[in-house]
Amino acid sequence: MKYKAIYLLAFSLLLSLSACKFQKIVKKGTVDEKYEAAVKLYNQKDYSRALQLFDQVTGIMRATDKAQKIAYYYAYCYYNQKDYTLASYYFKRYSTTYPNTEEAEECLFMSAYCNYLSSPEFTLDQTVTYEALKDLQLFVNTYPTSKRVSECNDLIDKLRLKLEMKDYRIAKLYYRMYDYTASITMLNNILKDFPDTPHKEEILFLILKSYHKFAQQSITGKQKERYTKAITAYAEFITQFPNSKFLAEANGLKEKSRSELESFNKPEKKKKQKNTEIQ
Repeated sequence: MKYKAIYLLAFSLLLSLSACKFQKIVKKGTVDEKYEAAVKLYNQKDYSRALQLFDQVTGIMRATDKAQKIAYYYAYCYYNQKDYTLASYYFKRYSTTYPNTEEAEECLFMSAYCNYLSSPEFTLDQTVTYEALKDLQLFVNTYPTSKRVSECNDLIDKLRLKLEMKDYRIAKLYYRMYDYTASITMLNNILKDFPDTPHKEEILFLILKSYHKFAQQSITGKQKERYTKAITAYAEFITQFPNSKFLAEANGLKEKSRSELESFNKPEKKKKQKNTEIQ
């Protein structure tokens, strides 16, 4: 216990001396002293204090040969503190300001990667996700032979999967809310925007169900057209997934739609409109 107390006391004194030395450099150090101290703190992974000193010398050293290095350290200080929004900004600024340097490629990638890290879960607003996609594609276009292109493509796939999942959940929500027009539109857009979606089987099945339910709740004058679209949706579904797990229910919907269509050819049978009709 005695040695432990001595150790803690010595450690506290060391921290205190270090803090005093830092404050002295902040207040009275020369530009060069502040720069050297900032680099030392950066290498010690004390990014917060390093950033304070880099802040003080950035403007003064803007026209010197150290400006480029400061800009590089500056971006990584924010990155290592997990402030990915500011890190992305400063990485991109570095790549724009120093496009012919050895680090330009790295910084353009890191700018995009920071936006990727900032991308929220799919239930939230995806503005940053779209920004990340744009920046990753910019990197691929700017450095098509880079060894990082493969990683960029993987990150792009992950972000697109997130956007797809958001649209998929919204489409199913429309379906549960009986808004079949919106459901059909959203589901078709997913197939268009994400042709390789792993949810394609269920999406095609939901389009069929949406058309069938939409027809059921429509006024008589619109039902024939909508039951016909349900049968067309069935044909698309069964062509692509002949052994689907939804096959039995899909066949039932097709038969019901066909039966309804046949009834329109029987003049003696008059269809009654439901109390809740969709125009």
